[in-house]
Amino acid sequence: MTKGVFNSAAEQAEQLKQDGNLYFKKNRLNAAIDAYTEAITLCPNVAVYYTNRALCHLKRNEWTRVEEDSQRAVRLDHKSVKGHYMLGLALLEREVYAEGIKALERALDLGRGAHPNSYMVEEIWQALASAKYKEWVHDSTERNLALQKLEKSCELALEEQFLYYLNQQMDGTDDATYSSLEQIAVLKKVFSKAAEDDKPTDVPDYLCCKITLDIFRDPVITPSGLTYERAVILDHLEKVGKFDPTTREPLHPSQLVSNLAIKEAVGAYLEKHGWAYKMN
Repeated sequence: MTKGVFNSAAEQAEQLKQDGNLYFKKNRLNAAIDAYTEAITLCPNVAVYYTNRALCHLKRNEWTRVEEDSQRAVRLDHKSVKGHYMLGLALLEREVYAEGIKALERALDLGRGAHPNSYMVEEIWQALASAKYKEWVHDSTERNLALQKLEKSCELALEEQFLYYLNQQMDGTDDATYSSLEQIAVLKKVFSKAAEDDKPTDVPDYLCCKITLDIFRDPVITPSGLTYERAVILDHLEKVGKFDPTTREPLHPSQLVSNLAIKEAVGAYLEKHGWAYKMN
């Protein structure tokens, strides 16, 4: 008897989910939310009901509710790509960058494992790159202000030292002036060097995909030793043909292997040069 009631509730909940999906496609968000809520009432331990409702809240920019439903979803299913993705977006909306980025990175890892060339993986990457870039802008602004303040303090200290030297000794004034100017010039070089990492330049070619010319996200290497962006080469193999676009040699998806060395190099580069996250 209990089993039959359970099955009936599960079936009703699944039908309500289907109804909610239909309402969502027609942009009837209130009706969709009601349907998903009823499904949750019947079966509160199904993660997808929460992610579907969270997506409705996202459409209405109700970020607190997005965060609440996404949190519930990832607690029920720690491998929920949509759950981690929308949780990350909601946290970033509150400017909780560290936790938001962590959630997006989790979503990206899960998405790449399940569907490496899906549209959602691209969406997640775009959101993550945007968050990382904003984080870099915030951090680099603070670093530059701190460097400018420190540089000014050092210059004032050198000027005070020069004035003290002049008051103590009249002879050798020219030498003191030259020495002071030389020290200030060296100081400016030191601080200019310290700020170099925050100045955008060209990303090294070996860190960029030969097809997109963008910095690698998930690089894979072919038997011929060439490295491509995973989603891009998979798309080529599916839509154009089973061959290497550079060498024209036969190539099958199963022959692609993650290029961990390049992936690690890209990670290190982005860690040091956060401006490279900026999307064109």
